[in-house]
Amino acid sequence: MKAEDFNLGADVFTSDGKHVGTLESVLVGGDDYSLKALIVKESPDFSGFTRSPESWLLADEVAVPRDGVREVKHERVDLALGSAEVRKLPPYLGFRYEGESRLEEIEDMAQALFSNPSIPHSLEEVANKPASELEVEDGENVMLGHTGKKLGEVKGVLFDGDDLVGVVMLPGGLLQREVILPRRFLDRSDDAALFANLTDADLEHLEPFRPAD
Repeated sequence: MKAEDFNLGADVFTSDGKHVGTLESVLVGGDDYSLKALIVKESPDFSGFTRSPESWLLADEVAVPRDGVREVKHERVDLALGSAEVRKLPPYLGFRYEGESRLEEIEDMAQALFSNPSIPHSLEEVANKPASELEVEDGENVMLGHTGKKLGEVKGVLFDGDDLVGVVMLPGGLLQREVILPRRFLDRSDDAALFANLTDADLEHLEPFRPAD
């Protein structure tokens, strides 16, 4: 796999040619940010959602292990797994029960009465992953250290084999081009944002991102 090939939003296909959905995010693990899995959002047809449109608890994201990926190109990911194997993968997102206020109970009842299904307030979405693994997703904020300043948003991830090289970032402001934020500048991260430690000079010298053909 080439470093520039992990494009969040790329179409994902099974080994028997079925369109699964799109590459939603990646899971990286530990201090070395090594690749652990791809998070794939299934299409309504593949997940069966088109046959059960009111099933708001229907899981439609799966974590495909690193060894389940055959080939990655900028606009397409091919899995080493067939359709049946992908459908046997456990859901990436689960639900955890939490108490809710009286107002939230009333809102849930109203949604049910007016056929507007949504996840009840009493259920919280949780990711089925170890705490040591970090999810990097499309549109995630990239923050400047502890300053509270937003540098931009994640648009892709770059790997050399299983090693994270950096992230593709779209800086804030108008008429900005995607740039490469090298791994060495990632200071710390959580599942809500990536944090970068850069100087103004570093920002001015980030290389533009040019995807492979």
